[in-house]
Amino acid sequence: MNNIYYLAEKPAVSSTTALSKPIELYVFMDLLSPSSWELQSLIRQLQVNYGQYFSLRIILSTELNSLNTACQRIHSCESSEELVDVSHPVLPSIAVKAAELQGKKAGYRYLMKLQEYALLKTKNVCQCNILQEIAQEINLDIEEFQSDFLSMEATRAFQSDLCITREMEIDEVPCFVFFNENIEDEGLKVCGSYSYEVYEKILEELLDEKLVCQQPPSVEDLFHRYHILTTKEVAAIYHISLNAAERELKKKMLQQKLDRVICDELSLWRLK
Repeated sequence: MNNIYYLAEKPAVSSTTALSKPIELYVFMDLLSPSSWELQSLIRQLQVNYGQYFSLRIILSTELNSLNTACQRIHSCESSEELVDVSHPVLPSIAVKAAELQGKKAGYRYLMKLQEYALLKTKNVCQCNILQEIAQEINLDIEEFQSDFLSMEATRAFQSDLCITREMEIDEVPCFVFFNENIEDEGLKVCGSYSYEVYEKILEELLDEKLVCQQPPSVEDLFHRYHILTTKEVAAIYHISLNAAERELKKKMLQQKLDRVICDELSLWRLK
């Protein structure tokens, strides 16, 4: 696999706290990229199977040419009412960072729900009122979210991600960078999209041991964790055929536990 990875130094602006898991995984992604949903599918499968081995840090690397202009526009607003019609490609990334100020899990829930909105293509996720709607749907503290969204703290957090992207010389997304427990060791940088098996093999090589696959959660617990999944994702996680996954998901739909959503001929299943 020497032809697909490069060495990378850990960014100076990263956390220096001790790792609770042997591998720290940085994932550089563009929130607005059409391939971001496929990337999340891969991350979910790795988390379900091997989450005991790595902690995850998502770095937002959205391509932007007018960050300062967008920031000036939202920071000139004195209330959430003034933000309703404001729209710009930078805003989803700032919104994720505002959600993260309520905790890492809150930020990740927000990111997944934002990508669900973007995938279904029913609403403009670059518009402020839609970003507030997402915050309400995942039960964030709305007043705190709105305050943080208007603050410089969320903007600086996003700018920090862009600094990490530049510092680690990430010129292609998606990009995975694996670091081990020794903070002085260089990381392993894998840019571009590869099959799940490639990342699985890299984890195994870095750990220098045979990976132990975790027992997957129940279907209901899986959807409580991720909320929306494709038939293909469910089949991969449970190591069953697409037909078997379809049958199981239809049962949950008949039990009124899941909804089915068709999007561009893609079958999605969503927690009811």
